Amino acid sequence: MSLSIALNVNGVPRQVELDDPRVTLLDLLRERLHLTGTKKGCDRGQCGACTVLLDGRRINACLALAASCDGAAVQTIESLADGPALHPVQAAFIAHDAFQCGYCTPGQIMSAIGLIQEAQAGDDPERVREAMSGNICRCGAYAGITAAVLEAQARLENAQREEAA
Repeated sequence: MSLSIALNVNGVPRQVELDDPRVTLLDLLRERLHLTGTKKGCDRGQCGACTVLLDGRRINACLALAASCDGAAVQTIESLADGPALHPVQAAFIAHDAFQCGYCTPGQIMSAIGLIQEAQAGDDPERVREAMSGNICRCGAYAGITAAVLEAQARLENAQREEAA
């Protein structure tokens, strides 16, 4: 059974033929669209390495069937930098040494962006840690991750205020 779906992936409309309706969004991104920044960690929705934004909300791509995403907008880590200019969350992760091995970093960054867009980050480190708890870092870079999320949120809020003024 073949199924055709339409997705907007990183701002680019994509028409994809699925030979198997059980293909996950993660496998579609990595294997068919060659967007390998999104990582396959546990493949069970427990580690967050596969976090992407679907219509602006954080999801574990390993748990979403690609067919269920028909008509949706998907944003992956590949869409963030604008040439050499990093997204504020990426820059904050570097500034706060919020990664060690780097395997979880794409999912951590996408989760942080979703968290900020959902206006759930606030300025409380404990709140950020709780909201990011679906993303596991085996290296233990949590202090840097929390600091990076808080700094990026503050920078993005300041930029919005300056634009409004």
